[in-house]
Amino acid sequence: MSLSEARFHDLVDATQQTVEDIFDDSGLDVDLENSAGVLTVRFENGSQLIFSRQEPIRQLWLAARSGGFHFDYDESSERWICDTSDEQLGEMLVRITLEQCGAELEFDEL
Repeated sequence: MSLSEARFHDLVDATQQTVEDIFDDSGLDVDLENSAGVLTVRFENGSQLIFSRQEPIRQLWLAARSGGFHFDYDESSERWICDTSDEQLGEMLVRITLEQCGAELEFDEL
């Protein structure tokens, strides 16, 4: 079942807001920029995470130092799931944040 355009945008907006809130509350020195549906997280060491919405295919994309990842929304688990590894977005963000800035954050809400 395909997501409607409105539901897709609502889900991405909510996900990006959750990511922003987690980083805001973390105490890390990060720069957050959300512009035209693209959320960029810049770490103190210069590395970045970039979250972008791919509306035509209803995916959330994540660019990180370790590569690019594409996520489909799974209605049954209410989670974004990587289309190649089946890893949940929250699990991947725990790993990637640790790799990129050395911080252990919890992304349980994702």
